[in-house]
Amino acid sequence: MENIDKSKNTAIIAYLTIIGSVIAIFMNQEENKSEFASFHIRQALGLFISFFLLGYFVGYANSWTATSAFYLFYFILWIFGFTGALQGQKRELPLVGGFFQNTFKNL
Repeated sequence: MENIDKSKNTAIIAYLTIIGSVIAIFMNQEENKSEFASFHIRQALGLFISFFLLGYFVGYANSWTATSAFYLFYFILWIFGFTGALQGQKRELPLVGGFFQNTFKNL
């Protein structure tokens, strides 16, 4: 069983913007590799990349309701992942967490 307290900082940093995810990847290199931090890095990186990719197309919807729902959905997912990192839990994001874990399994 790994020490989650040591890798909790890396997991929290991963959720602080996409730059934080990149910094967390470098913090979680070979000598300091943690499965807990890797789990949250995959979740956060997938969340940010999908936000930017889907947000580009949602912006063309020209509807404040669609845009508001999109932002609210991603904010709730971000809160879910961030609180999991703060509490030291490995909870996949609803709907998309498994996909992110499979997509970024090399991190």
